[in-house]
Amino acid sequence: MLQWGSAIISHEGVTFMYDIAIIGSGPAGASAAIFTAKAGKKTLVIDSDQSITKRAWVENHYGVAEIAGPELVAIGKKQAAKFGADFVNVKATKLIAGDGFITIETEGETYEAGHVILATGLFADLAEASGVRTKPGTEPRIKTVIVATSEGKTSIDNIWAAGTAAGVSVHTIITAGDGAKVAINVISEINGERYVDHDVLKV
Repeated sequence: MLQWGSAIISHEGVTFMYDIAIIGSGPAGASAAIFTAKAGKKTLVIDSDQSITKRAWVENHYGVAEIAGPELVAIGKKQAAKFGADFVNVKATKLIAGDGFITIETEGETYEAGHVILATGLFADLAEASGVRTKPGTEPRIKTVIVATSEGKTSIDNIWAAGTAAGVSVHTIITAGDGAKVAINVISEINGERYVDHDVLKV
């Protein structure tokens, strides 16, 4: 029996299994990864280093006086890695729905996950190549977005969408919050009950 988070050998090569795979490590993707990894889910983040936040200067992010976009992205990835998220720097090219899992084809290895969160920012090409329903964007300069419910579910079971790719405002505070929201919904679905993550001060 295959266990998520293990590596298996298939006739096509090595396939890596995860509970949740997140495509994109900008504010939406990294925020999602923080929650999923902290919840104990084997988490993979696949990123091709195209986040528009890396070109930003941010002065409107709650709790942060001011920060360069590249630093914000780096901190988010570091937080997710702290809780055990794995990162691979490669472009995902196609998602294929299986029986209770999603196969993720990349320009390198092949991965499988129980759930996938698309947090691809400005880019909808992966969703379109995978048969995920899209629609015209409404935000400035956002041509196409993924059709998603308020929970983050897309037209394909076990594929979710968060952040700018799902049609929310491009501002980092909003995309980060949307990534966290979708992650909580995925965790809740896996657990079969509503998930809450609250830490308390240590005295």
